[in-house]
Amino acid sequence: MSRPHPLLSFEVDTSGQDTSSKDDSFDSDVRKSWYHYLPLCLLLFLMVAPHPSLLIVLVNHYLFTLNKPIVCVIHTLIIYTLEFLAFCSLMVCVARDPGPVHFDASDHDSTDQREDMGLAEALMTMGNTDDDCSPEKFCRKCWVPKPERAHHCSICGRCVLKMGEFIHFRQLRWRLNILDHHCPWLGAKCVGYRTYPAFVHFLTCITAFSAYTTIISISAFWWSFNNPLLVLDQSTPVHELLLAAAGVIFTLVVGSFWVYHVYLITTNQTTVEAISPFLLLRYIPPLPASMKLSDPPMEDELSYNQRRVVRDAHNSVRMYDVGWRRNWAQVFGWSKPRGWIYLLLIGGEGNSDGRSFPRNPRSQVMLSQLAARLEKEA
Repeated sequence: MSRPHPLLSFEVDTSGQDTSSKDDSFDSDVRKSWYHYLPLCLLLFLMVAPHPSLLIVLVNHYLFTLNKPIVCVIHTLIIYTLEFLAFCSLMVCVARDPGPVHFDASDHDSTDQREDMGLAEALMTMGNTDDDCSPEKFCRKCWVPKPERAHHCSICGRCVLKMGEFIHFRQLRWRLNILDHHCPWLGAKCVGYRTYPAFVHFLTCITAFSAYTTIISISAFWWSFNNPLLVLDQSTPVHELLLAAAGVIFTLVVGSFWVYHVYLITTNQTTVEAISPFLLLRYIPPLPASMKLSDPPMEDELSYNQRRVVRDAHNSVRMYDVGWRRNWAQVFGWSKPRGWIYLLLIGGEGNSDGRSFPRNPRSQVMLSQLAARLEKEA
């Protein structure tokens, strides 16, 4: 189905070709160059690099020195199972579309109606084509319906469902609407509704792999340090020490990122929703006209005290928090048949369409209280 076009356009097609039959995909409008895949290649190298040292430690220390073949086999199975699962989820993150914003029949009908509008009607309605993420809105950058919690990525040139799970600050500015939600480590792709379970699964496997490697390396190095005369290969302690140091670093770095996403899943937030308290302004009830604010109000229209009120409310208002069990089931789709097998393999898949999400039953009351406090601070 074709993408809707602006009502007024000053671009002239001089090619003489019929563009109506062009395939309209939801892929990036910006072609990726070879250097966009360098971070992904570096990530693959970092995942493979420890294995020569790991094999040396497992064979020389646990098999030949300690003469414990069963322990060696158990460690090998655990390590390579975690590595295999990490590669599975990484492949899903790279190959799967993060969340295309498709059109449905109603969108198509409404688009046809807009194309039949007169010039006067078009000019009157153009002011409503704002670029926010509330339901039933259109993105004026890629001209697609912008469902709830969807955001536009200026790097990919498209909107992505429930985007905002990983934020790349291309430009260090404080305005939310110019932040880019993009992950260069995944082949310069976004992390959206369809890839977020695999992304968290990948973080889990890498954290577990790093922590397990750290434990067995420190244990082997400590034994070698206390029994230097029994070490068969003098280079093995060096590998043990390097693996332990690298394991500690990756466990702390990736593990802290994993803990943060566990918190986001438990509270049913995206990264954008967690770091931007002023998104709440898009959902509050209409404020009195005497306050002379936009509908919804903009951040720069608020006074200092009103901004503090919004920031304080952001700590308690969770728009989509429906309980931690339902939040986790919503992200990973545990209600599906054989959900646990799918979850263990690649992280599962969400159990909704990604366009609408159940809201916190108390959110409307808390938003009404927030509107009352804003009116009081006016």
